[in-house]
Amino acid sequence: MPISQAVVDALRKKREVALNGGGKDKLEERRKKGLFTARDRLDGLFDSSTFQERGLFVQHSCHNFGMEKKELPADGVVTGTGYVSGTPVAAFSQDFTVAGGSLGSIHAKKIVNLMDHALKAGLPIVGFMDSGGARIQEAVESLSGYGQVFFHNVLASGVIPQIAVIAGPCAGGAAYSPALTDFQIMIKKQANMFICGPDVIKAATGQTCTMEEVGSAAVHATTSGNIHFVAENDAHAIQIVKQLLTYLPANNMVDPPHKLPPTLSLTKHKSMEALVPADSKSPLDMAAVIAKLFDANSFLEVQRDWAKNIIVGFARLKGMVVAIIANQPMVKAGTLDIDASDKAARFIRFANCFNIPIVTLVDVPGFLPGLAQERGGIIRHGAKMLFAYSAATVPKITMILRKAYGGAYLAMCSKDLGADFVFAWPTAEIAVMGAEGAVRVLFRKELKEAADPKAREAELIAEYREKFASPYQAASKALIDDVIEPADTRAALAMALRNLLSKRETRPPKKHGNIPL
Repeated sequence: MPISQAVVDALRKKREVALNGGGKDKLEERRKKGLFTARDRLDGLFDSSTFQERGLFVQHSCHNFGMEKKELPADGVVTGTGYVSGTPVAAFSQDFTVAGGSLGSIHAKKIVNLMDHALKAGLPIVGFMDSGGARIQEAVESLSGYGQVFFHNVLASGVIPQIAVIAGPCAGGAAYSPALTDFQIMIKKQANMFICGPDVIKAATGQTCTMEEVGSAAVHATTSGNIHFVAENDAHAIQIVKQLLTYLPANNMVDPPHKLPPTLSLTKHKSMEALVPADSKSPLDMAAVIAKLFDANSFLEVQRDWAKNIIVGFARLKGMVVAIIANQPMVKAGTLDIDASDKAARFIRFANCFNIPIVTLVDVPGFLPGLAQERGGIIRHGAKMLFAYSAATVPKITMILRKAYGGAYLAMCSKDLGADFVFAWPTAEIAVMGAEGAVRVLFRKELKEAADPKAREAELIAEYREKFASPYQAASKALIDDVIEPADTRAALAMALRNLLSKRETRPPKKHGNIPL
């Protein structure tokens, strides 16, 4: 018996109500302000007509404070799967036009159900956060909902990539879900994220501050390090998500989306030589090295505005996806400090989770000295890098360009931390400390007694560099695989990466190591 037209009309009406969220007026009001709606965000993310929604007709189950009389279309969150540039992806988008996007038990259940599906199917998951926080009327049930989301964030960690877009308010406990994901993108002006806002801070501590100082995209990108990318608007945020997904595998059981050419060109790139400053005391611009070394326009920098003395990001080298960790001598002389150590260690851990080869570019004079660093726990933070590199079993290739001194030499993925290949330029210096400092320590008495201390110091520095800091000295001890010309760097790294495509490494069985958090 065919379905009657009345039944079809009723279905279409219910669907239209649900699709309109908080109502057409609220949706249009947002668009007039230049803001995307929850569904606009998903429409922008997914390829046309590929989004398959889950839970469109879900309704809340709260009967407190008159809630039983309220209808909350889709319970304030849109969930489903679709294709992003031909790749299957799961996504959810909180709807601020429905009860301020507040999270209740059913709202949370929709997100958790989607995460379960993403885990089973091996799909990356993208979440658009735009919520007033826990639904007060649901009391402890809303808190329980957040707990379930957090638990599933952790369950999915290292199994499927998780990307959070903070597109509106994200306050209190709600901030911890994006913090548990792999990458956070925050939209300027329209988004904020904090545990305690300015009013609570003032009431509790007496301190006066603004939302800009405590919860803006700018402060999280430059000071707290809580986010990875800043977007100008919704469309830009979606563009970043799409770009990021082009470097990531769907899950931890597959390889990254390499685009390997049928033949590997190993031509010299003479332009690399021009990047090496004539004066050894002049800083090398590592950003320029990265631009020359990797495939044109392929570099996607991560956390660009935080801990600028180290650069991390994704790129392609002869089509192969790689994770880059590089000192930046233009900032703090490229030293490793607390923030740089945290930034690098977390990125290394992500790359290892998802089978992404790591290329480390080294020009490091040491760990940053100072009372604030020591009292801030530089030992513990620096140890995170040692742990992350040592634990990583993906292909690891290290390129020493210039300085590599002391413990920082080890922390930047030395041979002893499991690097599969270590190359060095002839300009490299590898030693316990810099030549100038070493000479002043080792030859203090001789320099005092010299007829011309400055001339003798220059002689000793040159001798120290040749005998104790030369890359050939390290190569003679099998700590470097090859000393190469800058022009050969791209070819050497590309060949090494290809030779490591089939790398397999096992470690002692254990639940997990205990990284010094």
